[in-house]
Amino acid sequence: MKKVSVLLMICVAVWLVGCAGEQVKQPEAVKESQLVDKGEDKKEIKEEGVAGYSPYTKGYPQRVLFGDTHVHTKLSNDAFATGVRLGLEEAYRFARGDEVISSHGEKVRLNQPLDFLVVADNAEAYGGYMELFNDNPKMLVNPKLKEWSDLLKSGNEENSATLALVFANAMFDKSLPKELIDKELFKSLWVKNIEITEKYNDPGRFTAFHGYEWTSTPGGRNLHRVVMFKDGGDKVSQIIPLSAYEVEDPEKLWDYMEQYEKNTGGDVISFAHNGNWSSGTMFDTKTEGGGPLTKAYAERRMKWEPVYEVTQMKGDGEAHPMLSPDDEFADYETWDTSLIGAPLTAERLIGEYGRSGLKRGLELEAQIGANPYKFGLIGSTDTHTGLAAAEEENMFGKVSTVEPSEHRWHHVIGKLGEFTLLGKDIAGSGYAAVWARENTREAIFDAFERKEVYATTGPRMIVRFFGGWDFVPEDAETRFPGETGYKKGVPMGGDLSKAPKGKSPTFLVAALKDVFSGNLDRVQIIKSWLDKDGKVHEKVYDVAVSDGRKIGKDGRCMTPVGNTVNIKKATWTNTIGAPELITVWTDPDFDPKQKAFYYARVIEIPTPRWSAYDVLRYKLKDVKDIKMITQERAYTSPIWYTP
Repeated sequence: MKKVSVLLMICVAVWLVGCAGEQVKQPEAVKESQLVDKGEDKKEIKEEGVAGYSPYTKGYPQRVLFGDTHVHTKLSNDAFATGVRLGLEEAYRFARGDEVISSHGEKVRLNQPLDFLVVADNAEAYGGYMELFNDNPKMLVNPKLKEWSDLLKSGNEENSATLALVFANAMFDKSLPKELIDKELFKSLWVKNIEITEKYNDPGRFTAFHGYEWTSTPGGRNLHRVVMFKDGGDKVSQIIPLSAYEVEDPEKLWDYMEQYEKNTGGDVISFAHNGNWSSGTMFDTKTEGGGPLTKAYAERRMKWEPVYEVTQMKGDGEAHPMLSPDDEFADYETWDTSLIGAPLTAERLIGEYGRSGLKRGLELEAQIGANPYKFGLIGSTDTHTGLAAAEEENMFGKVSTVEPSEHRWHHVIGKLGEFTLLGKDIAGSGYAAVWARENTREAIFDAFERKEVYATTGPRMIVRFFGGWDFVPEDAETRFPGETGYKKGVPMGGDLSKAPKGKSPTFLVAALKDVFSGNLDRVQIIKSWLDKDGKVHEKVYDVAVSDGRKIGKDGRCMTPVGNTVNIKKATWTNTIGAPELITVWTDPDFDPKQKAFYYARVIEIPTPRWSAYDVLRYKLKDVKDIKMITQERAYTSPIWYTP
C-alpha cells in the first residue's frame, strides 16, 4: 500500500535546497533607494541584497524538475497508423496535470503534473498520415496515397499495422511519395505547432520546448535522435526540421544544428535513444561513414549530444547481464533483439548500452585525445499515445493499440525482424530529472548542457550526487546536501582532476523516495576505470543500504531487501526499505594515474509492475510468462576523473 507522511513531504521540501555556503552577513534595513515606484503610490522592493540567513536564496540549482523529452502525437505517422488521435494540445494539457480523453475514449490524468515536456514528433513526412486521413486534396491526386487514405479510414487494425510497415519500408528504400514529404506542407504544420507550444509554455510553472525526432534507421539500425531547442518561436519558425529521409548520418544532423545556431543566434542540442536497437552502432568505434573516430569528431559529438536517453518504453539501456555478469541488477526490462538479426554477442552489446558506451569512451579518449561518449543520463517515455504516462499504475502503453484493455498484454504490436513485439514487453519507463534554478526553457536547457540531470524509470525520487576530495562522514548528516555538495565538490555531470597527494575521491550521495512510490532498497556507485594497459574495468559498490543490512569488505550487500508485493491485489507495504538514504563514500581502490567515471544508481524495493494492475483491474485468468514485479530505479549522470 502507498503511505505518505507529512514529515516526508517536509523532508522533500528541505532536500530541494542547494546553496553556496558563503559567509553569513546580516541584512541591512530596506532603504528608500531600494524601492521601485509602480505608480498610484505602489512600491515594490528591488531584487537586490546579499544571500544571508535564508538557505533558499543561494545561487545554485535548488529545484529538481521532472519531465518527458520524448512524446509522439498524431503528427508521427507510426503513431497515427496505430490509432493515436491526440495532438500537441492534449499532450501539453496532460503533462501539466489536466484530465484528457485518450484515443480510445478513456479519461486519463497524471498523479502529479510534470514540469516540462518535449513533443518529439518524427520529421519524416511530418503529419502526413494525419493529412491523408483528413483528405488533403494535394495528396489525394496520387493514387497510392488515395489507397493509403482509404486504409487509414477503414478502422481495421491490421490495415493500420500494414501501413506502419509500408511507411517504414518506403523510408528505407527512399520511395515515399513526394506529396507526403512536401516542404510547404511540413512548414505550415511546423509553424502551427510552434504557436501551440508557445501557448502552453508558462515560465515558472510549466515549460514547453520546441523539438522533434530525427529518425535515422540506416539498414534497420536505430540511430534516432531527439532535437530540443532552447529558443522561442521567433527563432524556431525560421527553419524546417531536418529529416532522416534527407540524411541518415548523425554528423549531417550536427551540421544542420550548427547552421541553425549560426543563422538564428539560437541554441539547440540533441540526444540519442534506443542504443539497444542499434545493432552495436550507437557507441561505435567508427563513424557512420566508416571512417576512424577523431578528436574533432569526439568534441563535436559531445557539443551537440551532451545527454543520452538511457531508459524508455522500448527497454532499459543502462547495462546488460552479458556485459556485467557480477551485477545482479543489470537485467532490468532488457530488450536485446537486433532488428536486422545481428547475433547476440558481447561485442555487439558494447555498442548498445549506456554503461558500456561510457566505458568505451574512456578507451577512445586514451587513443584519440577526446571522449565521444562523455554523456549525461536521462529517461523519457517514447510514448506514441500523446500521453507522458510512465507510472506503473497508470500505464497507457507505447502505442494506442495497447492502451489499457484486457487483451493488451498478449497483443501483437508488430513483427520486427525475428522479434515479435507484444504488449507485455513494454516497460513503464521513464522520466528525465534536472537540477535547475527555475522552471524555464533557459534554466532547464542549461542543466542539460552541463549534464546535471538524471534518469528515472518513472518514480520521482530526488537524487543528489557530488564528487570531491574533502567530503567527510559528517556531511551525510546534513539536511541540505546541495549546500555541502556545491561547496566542497562538483555535481553529477562534473569533472574531477589533479588528485591531491595521498587523497582518494569522496562522494556525497543522497536519495529521497518518491512520496507515492516504494521505499529505497539501496544506493550504489558504479565505477569504471582504465588500467595502464588500456583495458577498461567496472565495479559496483553498495554504498548505502536499508534495514540495517551489512555491506561486506568487497563493497557489496548480498542480502536482498525482501518483497512485500501482493500480486493478486497489486499492493505492497513500505514496511521494508528506507524513505531516504544518504552517505559519504570514499573510493577504496583509487589509483590517481587512472582515468575513471562514477555514477550513482538508486534502487527501490519491489513494487507491482503495470501488468499486475492489469490482472487485477480486468480480472485476468491464466496469465503466464509476464513479469508482475519491478524494482524501479534512478541513474545519475556520471562524474569523471581525469589525471
